[in-house]
Amino acid sequence: MTGIGGLTGISGLTAILCLGAAASLPAQPVETRLLVRAVSADAKIIGTNVGGARITVRDVANGTVLSQGTQLGSTGSTERIMRAPRQRGARVFDTEGAAGFVATLEIDEPTLVEVTAEGPLGTPQATQRSSTTLWLVPGEDVLGEGLVLVLHGFAIRLESPSVERSFVAGESIALRVHAEMLCGCPLTPGGLWDSDRIAIVARLLDERGPRAETELSYAGEPSTFAGTIVAPAPGEYRLEILAIDADRANFGRTEQDLRVAGGPSP
Repeated sequence: MTGIGGLTGISGLTAILCLGAAASLPAQPVETRLLVRAVSADAKIIGTNVGGARITVRDVANGTVLSQGTQLGSTGSTERIMRAPRQRGARVFDTEGAAGFVATLEIDEPTLVEVTAEGPLGTPQATQRSSTTLWLVPGEDVLGEGLVLVLHGFAIRLESPSVERSFVAGESIALRVHAEMLCGCPLTPGGLWDSDRIAIVARLLDERGPRAETELSYAGEPSTFAGTIVAPAPGEYRLEILAIDADRANFGRTEQDLRVAGGPSP
């Protein structure tokens, strides 16, 4: 009797059993690499200089974290990212030393993942989050430019007044603020990141809402802005600083408590 593939008798039966056993074996996990880059909107890559960005890759089906780590490295090439016209397929972010995080996954079938970037980690009050989902196929690495996630906003630091000070009603409060792109790129008048198009606004608020407001001016040093705001009636206030560039969907915010007393300022 002739069996499968010309095999006869028991040999054909053995072949059938072997084929069935092979078909039931589970697929073996395959190492698959995914390069992720978190970049600042209208700016460069979020690198080591601002604390980097946390990258997390999760399995959408069950929520399992497949990989997590910190994106570190340089902010990339200013010429390629900000000045040169972009052509489809051209290398923009993939330059020597440019920040990124390579997630190494072990997957045995096409897997839908959620990739999240959070940063910059060096300025927690400015940290933003961006995520996307995509299918990954075992053994098909995503490298080169990588998967690019864009974080919108500004990083703002209030340099003065100090949180310990209190003021007298009617007193002019001197304000000094440092504001920059999330990648640490500087704001300057007429510069690549033009401070003339970005409003830096200070507001004093209480439970009723804004009680005083002023716009700060460039103070002669990159990313530095200054101005004054008049202390309102005695009370407890929140000093809020906003950076606004609505045309590019970039906004930033920081705040601190401020006390206005009725007597002489200490």
